[in-house]
Amino acid sequence: MADEESLALLFEEHRPRLRSVAYRMLGSVSEADDAVQDAWLRVNAAGTADVENLAGWLTTVVARVCLNTLRSRERRREDPLDVRVPDPIITLDGGPEQEAVLADSVGLALLVVLDTLAPAERLAFVLHDMFALPFEEIAPMVERSPAATRQLASRARRRVRERAPVPDPDLGRQRAAVEAFFAAARDGDFDALVSVLHPEVVLRSDGGTVRAAQTVVLNGARTVASQAVTFGRLSPLARPAIVNGTAGVVVLGDRKPLSVMAFTVVDGTIVAIDVLADPDRLARLM
Repeated sequence: MADEESLALLFEEHRPRLRSVAYRMLGSVSEADDAVQDAWLRVNAAGTADVENLAGWLTTVVARVCLNTLRSRERRREDPLDVRVPDPIITLDGGPEQEAVLADSVGLALLVVLDTLAPAERLAFVLHDMFALPFEEIAPMVERSPAATRQLASRARRRVRERAPVPDPDLGRQRAAVEAFFAAARDGDFDALVSVLHPEVVLRSDGGTVRAAQTVVLNGARTVASQAVTFGRLSPLARPAIVNGTAGVVVLGDRKPLSVMAFTVVDGTIVAIDVLADPDRLARLM
């Protein structure tokens, strides 16, 4: 058995991947960090003497911790609000970590859909489709056969395909759509706003308990465009950012973040806007 220092070094090598697994499972930065730390305590207690595939084993440990968290969250119904936007991963444009964020990102719109899945479905989908774990390794975690686990992932995959569109890969094209959106909002040009929005665009806003009035879901281009006055007022305060690998903005007021907005752009039009305006969560994230 490796001594604790050697084991700690090994664990740190795998921490970025483990944190990625946990974030996709939980949609929360703080809970993901807690899950990884919990996994470390378990690994440190158990040791790795009999482990052949350390990366796979550590992923399994973290996934089990996350599954327990999801099941506990579901039982407690700890999110009473109709809308909860997951924690965004934010990098201001030009930041030194931009390439890393783009290389390892999962959009907020996708995380919103993942939040609607049952815990076992989410685990099966995340571990298999995002991290290429075989169903034979996932099945014991959800106490099902490999075939049944495959069905869990399949159901989750269908829901993701239906409700989480894949954004344009060209960040410049995404940014152009976002800039056109704010320009039209600033000018009060309703028709221009409608033209840059997909007819079935969805805007989700999470204001938390402090700004509960800002917790809303708006559907349709004309409905979202009707909020042009609000977006136009925010336009001078909006700073371009990369939010979960896609074009977004951070709205700053008195040097404090007022909101983070992530845009999903497909074929040059905006199909989803996810807004986090909860001041408590923003303060922890930025």
